[in-house]
Amino acid sequence: MDADLTLYHSPQTRSSGVRILLEELGAPHHLEVLDLRSGQGREPGYLRVNPLGKVPALRHGDTLITEQAAIYLYLADLFPERGLAPPIGDPLRGTYLRWMVFYGSSFEPAVVDRALQREPGPQAMSPYGTFDAVLNTLVDALTPGPYLLGERHSAADVLWGAALSWTTSFKLVPEEPAIMAYLARVNARPAVRRIMAAEAALATELEAARA
Repeated sequence: MDADLTLYHSPQTRSSGVRILLEELGAPHHLEVLDLRSGQGREPGYLRVNPLGKVPALRHGDTLITEQAAIYLYLADLFPERGLAPPIGDPLRGTYLRWMVFYGSSFEPAVVDRALQREPGPQAMSPYGTFDAVLNTLVDALTPGPYLLGERHSAADVLWGAALSWTTSFKLVPEEPAIMAYLARVNARPAVRRIMAAEAALATELEAARA
């Protein structure tokens, strides 16, 4: 299937998870590599793709999608035969959507505020409440296992596997047993291993080009 997909990508960033998802989906695509450390994300050509200068961004034909959760949702629905997104009407669809959106609306704001030692603000104004509440909610969801939807692996696990890998490695999230057991399962998947090796090679290639 020629899906006419282009992923705007920089290695070892938030777009790495999208590469993993594309690999899990077996989705043919073109990789448009940006060296964010060299400022390519701020160049006029890319700002026409994403005015925020961030990755990932995805082009599908004439359609442009930015924002992590939107890209994951779009791709998983684009390849329904791969089974990574419960369809509308499936009892798991609501849980799947919840965890897709929880990442950007609650988890990452809480992590960034904690890392920068910022107060979340009054309860009524904070998008997430407290860091501890966010963490406990996540740990409770991961504890039954093996995946967020129970026995069913989904695109939500690709998102959260990538997110928890970098947040735990930078000590932004504590290495709770449920989180680390979940990461061990997710990161053992062949698609993750292949893309992580490719990401390391691409990062080395860009670093050499800068030298």
